[in-house]
Amino acid sequence: MFSRLNPYLSFPGNTREAMEFYRSVFGGNLTLDTFGQYGAAEDSPDADKIMHSVLETDSGFTLMGADVPSDQEHKPGNNIGVSVSGDDVEALRGYWAKLAEGATVLVPLEKQMWGDEFGMCIDRFGIQWLVDIGLPAA
Repeated sequence: MFSRLNPYLSFPGNTREAMEFYRSVFGGNLTLDTFGQYGAAEDSPDADKIMHSVLETDSGFTLMGADVPSDQEHKPGNNIGVSVSGDDVEALRGYWAKLAEGATVLVPLEKQMWGDEFGMCIDRFGIQWLVDIGLPAA
């Protein structure tokens, strides 16, 4: 048996667009389930909203997301970020390039005082991403 911890992101009605974007960044298989598929009335404002989505990538990443139901408030904050790190320089630079498109770059992807390449941005969906590339010692 095992347990795992993965990010679960909330969106104000654009989960499908956001998760399809993340699939374009990381690849993998994306599952999208609507509230309507699980019993919401056809005339419900939530029927076509995403109740649950899962992106499973070949790299072992799992990212989940959902639309906030219409009877709840979407309250984005600055108390969470999603970190992607490792030593696959090409893959991580590719993720950064895609995530940074249309994003607010807080820290450009460049060598940092601790020796790694690191960048931080807030993507076009309001999600903060941290990319850290552990480079081999010179």
